[in-house]
Parts: sequence; C-alpha cells; structure tokens
Amino acid sequence: MTLTAAPVAQQQQQVLSFEHRSSQANAAALPAHQSLGLRLGWDFAHHGLTPPVEHLFATSALRHGWQAGCATFGRRTLRANSQTQLWLHLRTHAWARGRSFEDVQLTPNYLQQLQVAHCPITRQALSHQGSARNHASVDRVRDDAGYAAGNLALMSRAANKAKAQHGWHSASAVAQSVAEGPIQRIAALGPAEWQRIAVLCSFVTELSHEEAALIPMSVLPPNRLRLFNPIQALQALVTRQLAKPGWSQRLSRIESLLPSAALRGDFNRFIMALAPRVLAVQALNSEAEIRWALEDAWAQPLLQKRWARFALQLTPAQAEILVQRAAAKGLSTLHVQQHSQASATEGWALECKGYRAATATAALPPIQVAGHERITALSR
Repeated sequence: MTLTAAPVAQQQQQVLSFEHRSSQANAAALPAHQSLGLRLGWDFAHHGLTPPVEHLFATSALRHGWQAGCATFGRRTLRANSQTQLWLHLRTHAWARGRSFEDVQLTPNYLQQLQVAHCPITRQALSHQGSARNHASVDRVRDDAGYAAGNLALMSRAANKAKAQHGWHSASAVAQSVAEGPIQRIAALGPAEWQRIAVLCSFVTELSHEEAALIPMSVLPPNRLRLFNPIQALQALVTRQLAKPGWSQRLSRIESLLPSAALRGDFNRFIMALAPRVLAVQALNSEAEIRWALEDAWAQPLLQKRWARFALQLTPAQAEILVQRAAAKGLSTLHVQQHSQASATEGWALECKGYRAATATAALPPIQVAGHERITALSR
C-alpha cells in the first residue's frame, strides 16, 4: 500500500496540472464570470483561505479555481492579513454581482491607505467586527463606476446603505428636503449627514466650474479619492492648511502665487473668515476632531460667500495650476497626484455603468510545481 500511494498521488497531481493548463489555455474563450471566478478561487487558495460557503457549489468557477490552487500550493501559502482578506472579500462581492473590479492598482496595500477610524458621513467610530451599523464598509463613491482606485471611500455600513445609488444632485435634493422638514431624517441620517454624502459625491462628478465653486466643503476628501473639479482640489488644499502648524506662512506663499492684486485681496479676505477656526483647531488633540472643525467651518455663510467671490474669478485651468505650483513648492500638507482625464478613470468601467464587460479578462497564472483636464488625488 505504501509503495503504490506515491504513484497514485503523482498521477492525480499530473491530472490536476493537465486540467489546470488546459483551462489556462482556453481562458480567453471563457465568459468573464467564469474566468474571473477561477482566478479569484486561485487567489483564495494562494493565501490559505476558504472562499465563502455560498460560492462552493459544485459548478462554481470560484470553487474550481480554489481546488486547483489548493492542489498546487498545498501548505505553501502566503500570509493573509486583514487588508488581503478585505481585498478578496471585495473581489468576491464584485464578481458575484457582475461589478467591474480593477485589480492592477486596487491592491491590499491600496486598501490599507483608505483606512480611517471614523465614518466621514456619520462621524461615528468604525468597527471591524459584527454587523452593526458602524461596521466599516468600502463604498463606490460614484455608483456608475466599478471598484477602482480613486473611486472608493471607507464609511459605516449605515452610511453606505443610505447613500446607495445617490449621486451629487440626488443626494443634494435629499439634504435640502430633510433640512426643510417636516421629515427630519431619511435612512436614519439627518441634513448634515446627507450634505456630507452630497459633497462626497461631488468630488467624483464632473461639474461646471461655477457649480463646483459654490459647494461648501462640509466633508474633506477621503485619502486617495480623485477630485474631478480643480476648484475643489484647491479648496481642499487651502482648508487643510489649518490642520498643521505653520499654516499662516504657507497660506501667505499660496497667496503670492495668485496672478493679480484683486485676487490676492479676495483670497486674503477669505482667509480672514477661515482663520478664526484655528483657535478651535489648536485646542483639539485628535486628527478626527481637527478635521471635523475644519469641515464645520464651511457652514458659515460668510466663509462660503468669500470663497465664492474668490473662486469664481479663477478658471479651472488657473485653479489646477495653483494646486500644481503649491504642491511643487511643498505648500501642501498632503501628497498631490494629478492624472490626465483618460488615466483618471482607467479601469472604472464607465462605459458599462460600473459592470464588467462580457469578455474574459483574466486567466489563472502558470503552474509552478516548485516551492486633458487633470484629476487630482490628495493622499497622506
């Protein structure tokens, strides 16, 4: 029995390898759902994880890929940290619902950069266990785009569920309706929370310069979110100055970059309306409280009026140049990365409304038997 066990196992391994190579050779002919399911199952096995039980039925492509991966890797698996598990969970969620998932830039490391302690909408502390309303959830900010770098933000499950398919205009309408009453809450969120949802959606919505310039920044852009409107990128860059020491000198240098005395005067008047918030910010200790104080400053009508007067004198190109020059001179408190219009939405699947194309896009990796507008993203 001992003498025959090894040859039988070897024959089984050869059969599995042959089947795997055959599926790889024919991957281009598979529908996208099957091809991606095979690759997803393979990656679960590669990290020593078991896929969700609801996807392990006999004809599941994910199950077949997982079984092939288990036969190949055995115990030679990679370590799966929490971000890797989240990455696999999101891919499974997207795959099961036919959503596009861009997996070149959208990696576990990228997801790590989205992590926050509090929901940007409800401002409640996020949890990572159980099914509570405050459980951390990854949201596709633009609903007609897929899971892709620049289109994701971490928020509470309650905020994600309430936001649903809302965009800038529909969320703004809900915020206004709730503010006017008589219904004061919709989906358990009040007017302030709905206003933050609307502003969040505005960042990834191409708006006219005039419309974007009038939006109060009641929520600051989450890390790595791409801002489609240059004036909002400038607005975020300026607002964030007050969160760090040395803000006065940095703002003075930004002011010196403005092309005319009239613009410099209006910018200075805007700063004079924003500056009193520094006293409140300096008394705060946590990063979240500082962020909220700066966001709440935009509820002041005087601040909005002075920003609008300044911003409407600029063109989108001038706002973009200001952001570029401020970043080049080290005047931004965050890293600024700019993308061309084409590269900014690469992998977003806008042409398919965020759903994946019908053709196959991925194949299992080879068996190894041996062990000209620009889009701005602000990031930490």
